Amino acid sequence: MDSRNKDQALWQSFREGEKQALGQLLERYYRVLKHYGLKFMVDEAVVEDCIQDLFLQLWQNREQINDTDSVKHYLLKALRHHVLQYLRLQKRMTYEEPDWDSSLPEEPDSEALMIQQESFEQLKKIIGAQLASLPNREREALYLRFYENLSIPEIAEVMNVNRQSVSNFLQKALAKLRNQWLSPILLTFCIIL
Repeated sequence: MDSRNKDQALWQSFREGEKQALGQLLERYYRVLKHYGLKFMVDEAVVEDCIQDLFLQLWQNREQINDTDSVKHYLLKALRHHVLQYLRLQKRMTYEEPDWDSSLPEEPDSEALMIQQESFEQLKKIIGAQLASLPNREREALYLRFYENLSIPEIAEVMNVNRQSVSNFLQKALAKLRNQWLSPILLTFCIIL
């Protein structure tokens, strides 16, 4: 059974009242949710509380919750809502979106190879600096698209914007990154020749 089908089966079981299914969903997505929540520049404890509140709310409302095509999408959107709600309650957020952490993950996933070469660290710094120069919404759209593999409609729903806005965020961000990236590479190439 592939990951998406397993998610669907767990989601259905949870909606039917199986606590173990909800626990398995928490285990499967805790790391992804925590990493995404930390991108909103809130304390780790706040993110953990928001995740706990999210799963408690899911359990309490399981009979009213609809089926979903993507459990990951549903959970990311719900966590975003919880984090933004927390920020609003803390009056830390006026009418602006929260800051977005542009740093790259410190540790790659267990499936990824550990690369600790000096050239990789330098590349990581360059990319981090380039990401930091992007507006918050563009960084968030890039993260959801390329780190979490969400589709444009799913990103639109998570970010609470229309699909065209997501496409615009992604196109602008990628164009900026491309321009920033090509300039140093071309300059280095010209110097070498």
